[in-house]
Amino acid sequence: MDTKTILNDATNRMQKAVDFLEETLSNIRAGKASVNVLNGVFVDYYGSQTPVSGVASVTVPDAKTILIQPWDKNMIRMIEKAIIDSNIGLTPSNNGESIRLSMPPLTEERRKELVKQSKAEAENARISLRNARRDAVEAFKKAVKDGMPEDEGKDGEAQIQKIVEKFNKAIDAAFEKKEKEIMTV
Repeated sequence: MDTKTILNDATNRMQKAVDFLEETLSNIRAGKASVNVLNGVFVDYYGSQTPVSGVASVTVPDAKTILIQPWDKNMIRMIEKAIIDSNIGLTPSNNGESIRLSMPPLTEERRKELVKQSKAEAENARISLRNARRDAVEAFKKAVKDGMPEDEGKDGEAQIQKIVEKFNKAIDAAFEKKEKEIMTV
């Protein structure tokens, strides 16, 4: 194993951890209507599990409402049932042609819970970074035993630390952005 391979592997793992964090944070409801709220909701569509966005047009007409317009009007009942069963905390109301989801305002207590949940997700991402760093450092130590020059191994360990610091800043930025979004009334 050479330095570049070890660094690339670690960087890829760290990037995946940050990407996963951003995806997870985007699914945490922050009081504003977002089509991401329905990401985990699947409807039985002619025998196959299909996301709501695969059977209907999902739009956000205003900051507190999500509008779902099924392409097949017979799907309204199934979409409503899927939303209720998914436990996303929203109650659908339909007018026969479309389904509206109204976002209830978040209480201060609920906002703090969401921030705590976001912080836990950020900490999980940091743990992934540390694991990637640990594996890279072990790979450098093994490579030094297998004949890599010792100073090259030490340089690699220093480089991996710089990469971890860069990704930690990305995690902090993602968390702070989500915290601000949640706490904004």
